Amino acid sequence: MLGKKLVTAQKRGETRALCLGLGMVACSMMMYFFIGITIVPFYTKSVWTTETVCKVLRATIEDKDPCLNSKGSEDEGATHYPCLQVWVNLTASGQEVMLYQTEDTLERNPKCSYVPGNSENPKEVQARIETIASNFKKYQTFPCYYDPGGTQTNVILSRIYPPRGLLFTFLWPTLMFTGGCLIIILSLWRYSFRPPSTRNMNTAEELNRAPGHLQFLRGHRRREASA
Repeated sequence: MLGKKLVTAQKRGETRALCLGLGMVACSMMMYFFIGITIVPFYTKSVWTTETVCKVLRATIEDKDPCLNSKGSEDEGATHYPCLQVWVNLTASGQEVMLYQTEDTLERNPKCSYVPGNSENPKEVQARIETIASNFKKYQTFPCYYDPGGTQTNVILSRIYPPRGLLFTFLWPTLMFTGGCLIIILSLWRYSFRPPSTRNMNTAEELNRAPGHLQFLRGHRRREASA
């Protein structure tokens, strides 16, 4: 009796482990799908893929300019901020180009190298832009990214989704998928090496719990066999 309970508990544990593995695989596939429709398009859309060295030529703060969207019309609640323009010398080609913070900066306002958020405090934005301008004048040489195909004649300071960041994004669903597959394989492997008698034990228990006419039939067959 104790052996039957132990085998039943083992089977339940294996079933739960198998369900856990299948759930982990399903969740990882959903994460892959979500990353594929959100992050990957932004990564493939970026043309600033080659890293080089930029040297600051001048960093000036122009008059206050409205925060504009990509179409050139003012957003609702758009704030006014000092327009920082940073011009650098591109070491790869020797050209004088304008520097932007990220790919999104160019889309939001191509006139300025840095675009703050609409909801930020104007005084804090003013102080931050002045600090950024002084840092560019102090540290004049730094790495940047440019378009090797020549589609964009400007450079960016950092990419929103660099290759290392994209790999880190795929790390967690990959670990979950691998763990789920290992759990499934171990569960099936443990079931395949189980003795045949223990595999059919649950079937015997179900027959013992069958309705009365089935039990009567089994007893009648036993009596005929003994006779």
